[in-house]
Amino acid sequence: MTLTLSRVTLPVLLAATLLSSCARRPQATTTAASTAISTPTPAAAPEPIATAPPAPVAKPAPVVGDLSAAQWYLKDPRLDKVPGVGASRAYSELLQTLAPQAVIVAVIDSGIDTAHVDLKPMLWTNPREIPRNGIDDDKNGYVDDVHGWNFLGGADGRNINAETLEMTRIVAAGRTRFKGKTAATVKPADKAAYALYVKAEKAYTARLKEETERSQQVESMTGPITQMVEGMKQALGVTVLDTTALRNVKTDDPNLRRATAGMLEMMRQTGATDADALLKELNAGVKQERSMIENSLNLKFNPRADIVKDNPNDLTERYYGNNDIHGPDPMHGTHVSGIIAAVRENNLGVQGIAPNVVRIMTVRAVPDGDERDKDVANAIRYAVDNGAQIINMSFGKEFSPQRQAVEAAFKYAASKNVLLVHAAGNENANLDVTNNYPASFYINKTTVPNLLTIGASGPRDNAHSRPTSRTTARKPWTCLLPVWPSTTPCPAAPSATKAAPAWPRP
Repeated sequence: MTLTLSRVTLPVLLAATLLSSCARRPQATTTAASTAISTPTPAAAPEPIATAPPAPVAKPAPVVGDLSAAQWYLKDPRLDKVPGVGASRAYSELLQTLAPQAVIVAVIDSGIDTAHVDLKPMLWTNPREIPRNGIDDDKNGYVDDVHGWNFLGGADGRNINAETLEMTRIVAAGRTRFKGKTAATVKPADKAAYALYVKAEKAYTARLKEETERSQQVESMTGPITQMVEGMKQALGVTVLDTTALRNVKTDDPNLRRATAGMLEMMRQTGATDADALLKELNAGVKQERSMIENSLNLKFNPRADIVKDNPNDLTERYYGNNDIHGPDPMHGTHVSGIIAAVRENNLGVQGIAPNVVRIMTVRAVPDGDERDKDVANAIRYAVDNGAQIINMSFGKEFSPQRQAVEAAFKYAASKNVLLVHAAGNENANLDVTNNYPASFYINKTTVPNLLTIGASGPRDNAHSRPTSRTTARKPWTCLLPVWPSTTPCPAAPSATKAAPAWPRP
């Protein structure tokens, strides 16, 4: 779904990676692997390629040394009192004498920075593909797929970045298809599609209204908050307005005290280290809101027709895209891949959860907007066919009109004993009753035996955990302004609705 940095997938999402790198993969049940589904079904996949993963390392797994605060996710909930995945403890207590087994983890995401110093050595390499020769050497249907494949690209090398939401696509098609129709007048064969359209139309109308109002609010706050930050810097005699400076403010001016408290609260909830970082976040929010209106909710926006040039409704079509796995914005995919496999021994950045025999296969299928079911299904099949043993999917959406294709890919992965790991989403919703696709159960309500659905964690066990998928996590700007008049109801912070004079006063 739509992303921001709040495009963050947290390490607990990939605890399975650590376990799978040192243990046998789970066995899928025969029933799950052979269950038939209704049409449409993608074309038969080619035979899997021998990917020759790196040989097991005949030495003990590395022991995690001193961990910085940024590496909280490696810590242990019981010993360190930090809600990490316990990787450091697992390495020191369970894996010290074991040789890790090679494992290929496919990351279906926005792309990856292939030149990143912490990830470049960890990239999966297709052993049967000769780089940059323009030939499909391994005959798998994808030319020069050296480190993975991009289903959001065109043959001319261009790539999709922004995309529409799935509800937008359903509404755009439905308004044409069902113009002047009602539930009583549509053909029996079209009733299911009409019902989906009506549901999407209702959600779309509400979302468009919400985002339009939010966009206006965020844009209207940019100037005043910028002015307030500059005024506070001058009043306090500082060039950097960070938490230390704000906590040390001593003043009898009630408005300055109120402004200080409000600024600290905004920093806390957004994770900003100082006021300048907060303004950067706010400006990014403005850009995000504009993209939501201009792209994600734009009924006429269709970059795929111009760039990919496939037929989105042809679920048998598999061989499209290009080999640019970097893409226009690989930040989220790079972040996810770093959690899994950032080099552990180079004393740079952070340490990945898995040891150095893990390899990351990148499959680009998640734009800034909702991913398409067709791309997700093809990405899963590509990963399975090329030797992935674990597939990470840190994305999600509210509607899935081609759900059967994704479920067919799930079952294909199960038949090859491939573990799927999927983010629970950013909405704090009960997925037993709320739609979040790909779902953790099939249309017939049976569970997916090879799927783990994982929620969020954070350095502190509280209600402010970071998002778990590449889904829009909106900054509640209008609820973080106790120093600024606001008429927007904020149930979680009722005091923010009370009008207060801005600071500094004129």
